[in-house]
Amino acid sequence: MTTFPPVPADLFRFTTTDQAELHIAVLRVFGVANECLQTVLTADDVQQRLRQVGWSEQVTDDDLQASLNALRQWGLLDASQLRYGLTQFGEAAYAGIQHAAHTLTSNGALQTAVLDAIAAHLDELGKPLDDRAAFTTLMQLEAHLEAFKAGTTRFNADLQRLLRDEDADLATFQDVKRTTITYLRDFIADLDARKHRIRESIAAIDQADLHERARNGAGLVHDHWLQQRKEQWSSLKSWFHDNPPRVEELQDVSRKAIVQLLRVLDRISEQRKKPTNTAADFRALAHWFARTETEDEAHELFNAAFGLWPARHAHLAHADGELMPSAEAWHNTPPVPVSPQLRATGKQEHIGSTGKVRNVDEVRRNRREQAQREREELEYAWSQIQTDGAIRISTLTNLDHDTFHRLIDLVGRALGSDPDSTGTRTAGTSDGRMQINLRNARGWATMTTQKGTLSGPDYVIDVQSR
Repeated sequence: MTTFPPVPADLFRFTTTDQAELHIAVLRVFGVANECLQTVLTADDVQQRLRQVGWSEQVTDDDLQASLNALRQWGLLDASQLRYGLTQFGEAAYAGIQHAAHTLTSNGALQTAVLDAIAAHLDELGKPLDDRAAFTTLMQLEAHLEAFKAGTTRFNADLQRLLRDEDADLATFQDVKRTTITYLRDFIADLDARKHRIRESIAAIDQADLHERARNGAGLVHDHWLQQRKEQWSSLKSWFHDNPPRVEELQDVSRKAIVQLLRVLDRISEQRKKPTNTAADFRALAHWFARTETEDEAHELFNAAFGLWPARHAHLAHADGELMPSAEAWHNTPPVPVSPQLRATGKQEHIGSTGKVRNVDEVRRNRREQAQREREELEYAWSQIQTDGAIRISTLTNLDHDTFHRLIDLVGRALGSDPDSTGTRTAGTSDGRMQINLRNARGWATMTTQKGTLSGPDYVIDVQSR
């Protein structure tokens, strides 16, 4: 049976009373003092420091003493000779309200910089380090992992609330939608490249040896600390190493969110389309009629507004059309008889036979063959572009024009991205199948295809299939 550490019933009781705000302010005074290594305070010290933690109202000595007594009764403060200090329960309560305030006022984020930090610390832990360096690096790794998990959880919660909020201002939602979709797409592309590196680094580290060296570096002997490290390492593996890792779930959630954001925006746009106000349109038209000066102007406005022109059946012709000059105005030519059925039903008396149903098997076969050819051409182009390592563009001399066009498109995407600390630019195709890493290289490249020659700066590229 799963058990959880017990939480005292009175731990957060101070937040449910009439004097909850004063209790929180007093507890914050002790928390701030504790951070400054001042473990005990008198009632006068608390009175003087209330304003420093944001309490602006005047507190009488009796109210302050009642608050101190209540906190002591709940086990959050201890007292000795009129001097008060936080108990372990009090420290937990203070940490709880700090965490709650931070959660209520912060937004989540999916930060690739945190992933880079996790990967960098794992690379460092894979090298031979002394015990102290192993301890500090492991603590930094766990801190970044906690930041990644907290940011991911909070961001996902904010994202789901955004998807459920259909009462938001449309202009605001459009702006949030655009930035969120771009943010998610960039994060997914960056995550693809980083998760494999993190997984390989985790697999290369001996967990037991690392934790033992870190414990020696910390100078600790109790096993509780070691158990905490094992739990943190298991959490790291569940995110990036287990099969399937949780980062893939995060990718799926992000992809689905992109689709849902687009659908929600379309639905809100349809719901909020401003209906046509017919009464206002007629009032405006009446205004225009009132401003006409002659009856001819009024008739012209009427015809323009309602389109009730005399009927002109352009598809009907005279029995001998050669007798009618093509440049002759229609009102100068003899009338053409119009069938009564055309006037009544909109159809002529002569109705041709029903057309045959066209056999589309040939069309479907041609389309399947065309789609198959396009897939084969695409696969061939990607196989031609993909490299086994870093090469110069100038060495690619046997590319057909279509393959060359796809390569130039990838290079253009990479040049449009920002370089990392090593000067490498990374980009991928819209379907996520291919990724290019590009670095500047000295020299000039000239490439020739069936349709011409292109010259430009040479680059070192590494094209990989994801």
